[in-house]
Amino acid sequence: RVGLNNELFIMHKFRSLHIDTPSYSEKPDSTDDERITPVGKWLRKTSLDELPQLFNVLKGEMSLVGPRPEMPFLAKDYEPWENQRHLVRPGMTGLWQLSPRRQGTIRDGISVDLEYVENLSFWNDFKILLRTFKVFWDSNTY
Repeated sequence: RVGLNNELFIMHKFRSLHIDTPSYSEKPDSTDDERITPVGKWLRKTSLDELPQLFNVLKGEMSLVGPRPEMPFLAKDYEPWENQRHLVRPGMTGLWQLSPRRQGTIRDGISVDLEYVENLSFWNDFKILLRTFKVFWDSNTY
């Protein structure tokens, strides 16, 4: 994945897709995605597939809150203004994951990520973490 200052790193996750399945999808949050295994559906529903990213946080490659790390093949086509999302460490959760615009385009997601970068603060991160825990406990992830 692409991290802080466009540095590449390996993002840890539990496998939730069938082997030899492309990891990229235009609709990654779809509940009827045939690429996802039955155990993978449960891991995603409970958000446990993201838990190994705590290793990335401990290694300093990621933060708890920030724009989600992008796949290199998508980030290579970013315009200079879009690359500003890489001025901060990517996060396990972020403003885009909690946004009503989540079902929008990649460009919508980048816009939300840039809102986060422009308003970076401990207080905003704290509010995003609280909202993330609320979504997790309400089980409205997928």
